[in-house]
Amino acid sequence: MAVTVSLVALFGLVLFFLLRSNTLGYGSAFVAAGFGFFLASTGASGPINELAAAVLDAVQHL
Repeated sequence: MAVTVSLVALFGLVLFFLLRSNTLGYGSAFVAAGFGFFLASTGASGPINELAAAVLDAVQHL
């Protein structure tokens, strides 16, 4: 669990700086995929899925 959380933090930090410096390419795509993969294995995946479902439900009712 501690390794997963630290990897999420690492990938999140790298992704933040890549997006901030407008460096978009294969490297940032790999970092974003890795961030999503490791984020999905944490406890944050449940609330993120619920938020996405709520947003999609709200958009459908517009």
